[in-house]
Amino acid sequence: MATTPAGRVVVTVQHPAHVHFFRNAIDELEERGYDVRVFARAKDVTEALLEAYGIEYERLAGSAESPFELAKVQATYEYRLLKRVRRLDPDVMLAIGEPAVAHASAAVDGHSVLFTDTEHATLSNALALPFADLVCTPRAFWDDRGSSHYTYPGYHELAYLHPDRFSPDPSVLADLEPQVEAGLPAATDGGAASGTATGADSVEPGDATATIGDESLIVLRLISWTAAHDIGQEGMAGVERLVADLEREGATVLVSAEGDLPPALADRRIDLPPERMHDLLAHADLFLGESATMAIESAVLGTPSLYVSDLDAGVLEELETRYGLIRRLEQDAEPSQVAATARELLAIDDSTWRERRRTLFDETIDTTEFVVNTVERVSDA
Repeated sequence: MATTPAGRVVVTVQHPAHVHFFRNAIDELEERGYDVRVFARAKDVTEALLEAYGIEYERLAGSAESPFELAKVQATYEYRLLKRVRRLDPDVMLAIGEPAVAHASAAVDGHSVLFTDTEHATLSNALALPFADLVCTPRAFWDDRGSSHYTYPGYHELAYLHPDRFSPDPSVLADLEPQVEAGLPAATDGGAASGTATGADSVEPGDATATIGDESLIVLRLISWTAAHDIGQEGMAGVERLVADLEREGATVLVSAEGDLPPALADRRIDLPPERMHDLLAHADLFLGESATMAIESAVLGTPSLYVSDLDAGVLEELETRYGLIRRLEQDAEPSQVAATARELLAIDDSTWRERRRTLFDETIDTTEFVVNTVERVSDA
């Protein structure tokens, strides 16, 4: 005789960060007897991550390269999701700032729970949040969403990078070493790479000794600016000059990018499975880039984080002003200013970063527990 599930939950993912946010909650909900169905839209490495973590899913729509394509893809996604929700009749529907979930939940006797930490996603917030049964945000979120708004002391990134959920694998440094030895300027002009980082097996996240060879390891992230909340934004200027400045001072710069890189930087692109990126961020000496998500990930891992963008959020502000784990610069900052700020962060003693990280964990929670408890509370209502 088939076992009756504790309830049916629909989870939607439209970005790689959504996979990370929900993956532990999906496992825990299934362990507690819930029937969890996952639907996805192709975006960057979203599907690769779902497959890497063994999460069964159905792809409802492809990717988009322009605002016009994004509108078409979203319409397709919303139509197909509505059809499936009517058939499944879920008790709870979960998403991150997703209009389709808020709208589809109206067609069934279920509850939509939307998580968000992005105040500047004004269009999707306007289309989604007013229709959600419950809106959950970090306490640092600037906006007040009314009686359906629930806050918690934490961040999206603590759903998967909380110490109870994640232990960085130091072997990522050795795995990347052939790429560095293949000819990156930092490995040749600044001093030859000389094997796996000394003492890597005992390295702490954010430890300033966690480098490839004798170089400071900097992860540079460039985004494509095609998301709905990125419309009208542009990327960092003078990236080639910035990288050259950092490399002249002995840094090894590895680049993660959603789009094509300038020819001069093509050989710096990180060749790493997407599910291992957090191992790399944990063992880098500095994160530098345009991605708010990766800036926050690096911060909670204890790695100094330099975020260069005009797009801001309450979480970023809190991590800078309350915990000192992020430094923010405006998008049009000169490469020389960015390089100087990077040098300043790299000069701070690693024990300082560890102490700041400990303070953060004293004042925050495991976000996955919050997600699971919220589902159980809502499904019992």
